[in-house]
Amino acid sequence: MKKILLLLALGASLLADNILEEIDRNLTPVSAQMYKKLINIEPDGSKKEFLIFQAKKDRDKMISLFLEPDSEKGRATLRLGENMWLYIPNVGRPLRITSMQSVVGGVFNNADIMRLDFTTEYDVSKNEKNEEGYTLELKAKSDTVSYDRLVMQVDGKSMTPISIECYTSTGMLIKTLYYKKLKDFGDKIVRPAVVETVSPMYKGYKSIMIYGKITPKSFADEAFTLDNLSKASDLRR
Repeated sequence: MKKILLLLALGASLLADNILEEIDRNLTPVSAQMYKKLINIEPDGSKKEFLIFQAKKDRDKMISLFLEPDSEKGRATLRLGENMWLYIPNVGRPLRITSMQSVVGGVFNNADIMRLDFTTEYDVSKNEKNEEGYTLELKAKSDTVSYDRLVMQVDGKSMTPISIECYTSTGMLIKTLYYKKLKDFGDKIVRPAVVETVSPMYKGYKSIMIYGKITPKSFADEAFTLDNLSKASDLRR
């Protein structure tokens, strides 16, 4: 009987892991380039917008290059696992930044903007089937991950998130991400084109991330180094 229960538990765990892996691949290919617009909205209704090009390789490497506004043009960020750096033209060596900081301000932090695969950072601790699809509870694999626990509502048809609640290790809700407007980007990529976030820590503020294009593409490993971060614009060629 114990052996049967163990096998059932293992089977459930593998199913949950497979679901999270499927969600990752539906959101972004293993290696790809993409364009995003970030919009920060303040309580008075004023907005600040950014246009970003991103290159992702494997499960733990990402570069972001700022294209607009002119005041940010040429800035670039590099993420290798949980390590992140910011390059500012004419400043010299890249500066170390953290996942909970935000290079654009607003509610999105650096980890949100340079999102890695969920399976890279989280294990599935709970999986429940519901009318819409699934509810997954994810636990961070280490204490360096920006959120200790996620509660993800998953659309069972598209196998992409509907919403994600982000919590600290003490159970405090940091923010909620809402995934909206399912779009076919081509190359068998069908995912929400818009991600909105609000936070009880930022009353009246909202940040929006709009995906304009996602294309599978291979990149050389050497592109994702501090020495080459100043050449991030070359990745668009």
